[in-house]
Amino acid sequence: MKEKKQGITRWIYWFLLGVAIIIVYKTLDNFGQIKESIGNLFNVLEPFIIGLLIAYLLYIPCKKLEQFYKKSKKVKFINKKARLLSVVTIYIIVITVIALTLNFVLPAIAKSIIDLVNNFQTYYNSTINSINNLPENFALKNDIINAIENIQNIDLKQFINLEKLTQYAKGAINIVSGVFNIFVAFIVSIYLLLEREEILNFMKKLTRVVFKKETYQNIDNYFNKSNEIFFKFLSSQLLDAVVVGILTSIAMSLLGVKYALLLGFIIGLFNLIPYFGAIIAVIIAIVVTLFTGGFGQAFLMAVIVIILQQIDANIINPKIVGSSLKISPLLVIFAVTVGGAYFGVLGMFLAVPIVAILKILISDYIEYKNKIKNKEEIIE
Repeated sequence: MKEKKQGITRWIYWFLLGVAIIIVYKTLDNFGQIKESIGNLFNVLEPFIIGLLIAYLLYIPCKKLEQFYKKSKKVKFINKKARLLSVVTIYIIVITVIALTLNFVLPAIAKSIIDLVNNFQTYYNSTINSINNLPENFALKNDIINAIENIQNIDLKQFINLEKLTQYAKGAINIVSGVFNIFVAFIVSIYLLLEREEILNFMKKLTRVVFKKETYQNIDNYFNKSNEIFFKFLSSQLLDAVVVGILTSIAMSLLGVKYALLLGFIIGLFNLIPYFGAIIAVIIAIVVTLFTGGFGQAFLMAVIVIILQQIDANIINPKIVGSSLKISPLLVIFAVTVGGAYFGVLGMFLAVPIVAILKILISDYIEYKNKIKNKEEIIE
């Protein structure tokens, strides 16, 4: 009887192994279709994902405001409606900031881009004349001329003008679905902020019912750690990018750099991407300033921007983040490279916190295994 049970168990094991091999084979064989299906699913869920991200970023400010309103015991209405009022207040602030940006910042940036493209040939000729006036024994003269001639061969007007920008926008986003997605994301984020405690309590109850006590505690522990890492990284990177963009724009304006607002915006935006972003943005700023202001201004601008980047890396960013993610620069570069290769700009942005979480999981697993081995060695 016992041998019969063992035989049945063995057959079940081999059957399940065979099914698993077939599933893996079919998955790899139809990887393109599966990837397309996952992509379609993400397109459908896009407004919900965006809404979740918005609610996630606004969670702490809403929580702080709710606590502030709850302290207003003199007015009972404010105390009872603290959460609703906190959400309304935060969205009024966000909409005001977006409106000011659309009315003042973006038009100035768009004007700078169009002006730069239209006057590119003039800037190019002026730069070539400056280089030709350099002494013949200047070491990098020929290399600089070759590099600039390669830039000259790129017809920027072919890629950047009002008509092309409109075509790119229409090709990338369907206007009707885009508006619908933004509206749905906006509504989803409001409901998530209003019902956040109920949603979290439901998820905790469900996890507690499905898993054992020890597993539930581990899930709860890693969920809290992951949440802390993601929120700290996302909020701090956004705030840091705004601060760096403003400081760089002001510094460039004081130096008389043309398109200071545009270059400051680029540096702030690229600063969202760890390591690579700052380097790429500074190179772009140096090249543009070289064409529009000459060698002297480009060199001075590069020195000032690099100093600001160092101040940001060593003072501003640590103050905003509080404590680092405690992962090596090599691991960060690896994460950004892989994330960008497979998931584009979003992958480059989110790769670092994901790798930080994976590092915690792997480190805890290694520690757990070492404890078991140590116990076994002691028993032996």
